[in-house]
Amino acid sequence: MVKFDAVVKRYGGLVVLDGLDLEVAAGERVAIIGPSGSGKTTVLRVLMTLEPIDGGIIHVDGEPLTHMARNGRLVPADERHLRRLRGRIGMVFQHFNLFPHMTALENCMEAPLHVLGLSRAEARERAAGLLEMVGLGDKRDAYPGALSGGQQQRVAIARALAMRPKVMLFDEVTSALDPELVGEVLQVIRRLGEEHGLTMLMVTHQIAFAREFAHRVCFFDAGRIAEQGPPDRILVEPEHPRTRQFLSAVLESH
Repeated sequence: MVKFDAVVKRYGGLVVLDGLDLEVAAGERVAIIGPSGSGKTTVLRVLMTLEPIDGGIIHVDGEPLTHMARNGRLVPADERHLRRLRGRIGMVFQHFNLFPHMTALENCMEAPLHVLGLSRAEARERAAGLLEMVGLGDKRDAYPGALSGGQQQRVAIARALAMRPKVMLFDEVTSALDPELVGEVLQVIRRLGEEHGLTMLMVTHQIAFAREFAHRVCFFDAGRIAEQGPPDRILVEPEHPRTRQFLSAVLESH
């Protein structure tokens, strides 16, 4: 479903992704862990085409995302191609990014109306169903300012799902939340994985959740995957000294 092939991303002289190779199967749930600056969030940002890449190629759903075929060869993708493939990917950010002047329902209707061209009635029905699914059917007319952080994050998840993506990206979705609100958001993500078979990539510091939720954990260090494998192996008996060092630091801080 997602394939990074020797992907390079630089910010000036700083190499953030260093020839990254990563394949994610359809329906697979992958947790990405690692220290700050290791390239974790950049993986999600280049997938969402929020950042261009400097080398290599990314495929989504069997098609090149960053490039397109023209006269039998691959050239950098134009805006139309990017927009079409970006529609297959949903992303939930650390800081919700909801429109403050719109209700929960309107936030979830906006993109289906304007990007997918749904009728108001269809968009409303889809948005209401998704808010129900994330446990916020009774908050559809509330504005973000009247919702807790956990509720706002659940609206953000419903909003991303309203585009019917094939791939969902989660970027540290619980790190801006009070500890007691983390569980309600993780519960929604857990249900998504179990009931909808979406392909998911999640950058997280929630080691216990990664262990329970992910099919595979990738430990990033200096823009590459230093170690990857089943959660029970990577999180319990890592082989790479850098992974061991990182996990003991994370577990000590909790």
